[in-house]
Amino acid sequence: MSTKKISKKKTLALVIGSALSSSTLADTQLRVTPSQMVQGGNGLIQTPTARMRDEGGMAINYTDNGEYRFWSVNIQLYDWMEATARYTDVRTRLYSQVDSFSGDQTLKDKGLDVKFRLWKESYYLPDISVGFRDFGGTGFFESEYVNASKSVGPFDFHLGLGWGYLGTADDITNPFCEVKDSFCERPGGFSGRGGKVDYDQFFKGTTAFFGGVEYQTPWEPLTLKLEFEGNDYSRDRAGQLEQDSRWNVGAVYRYKDFDFSLNYQRGNTIGFGVTYRFNMNTASQIKFDDAPRNLMGRNAPSNIKDVNKSRLYNDLYNSGGFLLSDAEIKEDSATFYGTQVKYRDQDEAIERVGRVAASELPDSVKTYHMVDNRGGLPLVDTQIDAEAFISAARYESVDADITETYVRTSPSEEIKEAYDPENTSGFFYSADFFFTQSFGNPEDFFLYQTGLMLNGGYALNENFSVMSSARVTLLDNFDKFNFLVDGEDVSLPRVRTRVREYVSENDVWLDTAFLHYKDNIAEDLYAQAYAGYLETMFAGVGGEILYRPVDSNVAYGIDINYVKQRDPYSQTGLEDYDAITGHASVYWQPEFLDDTQITVSAGQFLAKDKGVNIDYAKRFDSGIIVGAYAAFTDVSSEEYGEGSFTKGFYISIPTDLFLLEPSKGRGLFPWVPISRDGGQLLRRPSRLIDLTEVRSPFYD
Repeated sequence: MSTKKISKKKTLALVIGSALSSSTLADTQLRVTPSQMVQGGNGLIQTPTARMRDEGGMAINYTDNGEYRFWSVNIQLYDWMEATARYTDVRTRLYSQVDSFSGDQTLKDKGLDVKFRLWKESYYLPDISVGFRDFGGTGFFESEYVNASKSVGPFDFHLGLGWGYLGTADDITNPFCEVKDSFCERPGGFSGRGGKVDYDQFFKGTTAFFGGVEYQTPWEPLTLKLEFEGNDYSRDRAGQLEQDSRWNVGAVYRYKDFDFSLNYQRGNTIGFGVTYRFNMNTASQIKFDDAPRNLMGRNAPSNIKDVNKSRLYNDLYNSGGFLLSDAEIKEDSATFYGTQVKYRDQDEAIERVGRVAASELPDSVKTYHMVDNRGGLPLVDTQIDAEAFISAARYESVDADITETYVRTSPSEEIKEAYDPENTSGFFYSADFFFTQSFGNPEDFFLYQTGLMLNGGYALNENFSVMSSARVTLLDNFDKFNFLVDGEDVSLPRVRTRVREYVSENDVWLDTAFLHYKDNIAEDLYAQAYAGYLETMFAGVGGEILYRPVDSNVAYGIDINYVKQRDPYSQTGLEDYDAITGHASVYWQPEFLDDTQITVSAGQFLAKDKGVNIDYAKRFDSGIIVGAYAAFTDVSSEEYGEGSFTKGFYISIPTDLFLLEPSKGRGLFPWVPISRDGGQLLRRPSRLIDLTEVRSPFYD
């Protein structure tokens, strides 16, 4: 074969290889990015897909579709699980027929969806997910589904099988009918009061196919959608809707962190929506802060006598964020007692303090003890091996790791006995912004209260103090809350539904005023007692014990309280209603769920109902925490009223996401769907799990 022919073959191979690699690169660049469907959640238009976004992704959505308007929040809790909370405004229905109760407010419905990925997409196999829509609401859109998604270049293909709302077109026989006849029929109607999980309906009734395709156009901001849905709109809460076609088309235009959608549904309805996207793992704020102390040119004193203690103590705060309350420097060890007030990241805080100590102390000091206090109690002793720390901080080995040069332990008796701060008594005070809200109420969709919480007190010593707080309301609309005239028989003591009286009648209210005692009564065991005005609506006495080893993923606590209801028309008066309330609690950070804390509390609630409260919290890399809680008690859904059981959501946001300097503060934003009286916890003014947070940090 001639050299010329060989050269031609090589050239042809290079051209083909280049074309294939360019095509592969183009396909990668053109892959579809998941977007939100009408009701919230990764999907097409009316139907979900199997797709998941990056962990921590949050999407806040508003869509308008003729008879319905939807507000939803979708969160990618893990890379294999997404959750969606949704409110639906049904334009064709009133909240109730009683004008004095809800006026002309249209019907509002809340719903919760979850989706789990069963199989992650590979070269040959698709993403496969199973989902449950509106499983904890009134059942307006209650559905179960299994679907698959497979990408091919700029196309993303989806195919699913739906039950319930997604399966009303009745394309095929329910495959579970072959297993058991009871799966052939699905109980009809809506759940009425809502809040109950209708397990007995899962995967029952008619079944239909749904799916479609998304196309990422060559113009990067634009994605097109074609959808075939499984719902025939014969069972909608808005009434039977006309459907001229099961095919829907739509487009999504992406601009920075926003998605704008436009669609044409049912062959007769135009819809539109907007989505704001951000990721709670990657959210951050640029910081202007001094770099950690550099030890490369370390020039430490030769002996203890030459230590400049004034400079050392000031630098521990200025460079390390460690507010000192006591210190003891010996020939071979140095112990610093204080509180970390600046850095949320535990490893960064320890490294900064260690670098300051290493630069100011002689080589004879072999161990640095950083004892973190809370409320005057030494809680954690971080023991830093000075020699190993200095070596790692100076990068003297390739695999140097500062985190391996220290250990966190409970303070020894010697460490605790040596603690002798100059000032264990004195006044303290602070001011915080507060915001509470409730959605979906019949009187008004959104109830809120906002203002300032003024806190203060006097510490007699490290164990005993007097505390108080006053709530100053600046804005609220709780005067619209009129539960008294909702026409229902009240079967439970009104421990929370009298909120209007406490809020609207008192712009300034003495929230708390109580005596408080706390102590470390044994190794890893803490106790507290309190008496006085404990919260907005109740006064009384109580106590708590907590077992919490350092860096353990489990803690155990018990609290018990005797309380009386406060008179909303008197700052200091009490009413006749009293109760004993308390719970045994387990606080668990499971190893198989990253950055997650689950709290289970079993006992008696304020209305004397008995049961369990479950709190789930997920922390993201930015420090943002999202959580949800629910209480299940011996009160029936009929006795409880609308909502069926107590539940709520919250988000806790670190203040340093909004500041240019490091900070450890947090803002809490609760979201309570509907407040009723069953399953209500006493809002204790002090919780040991919060006081001892540094022993196994989750919120810090």
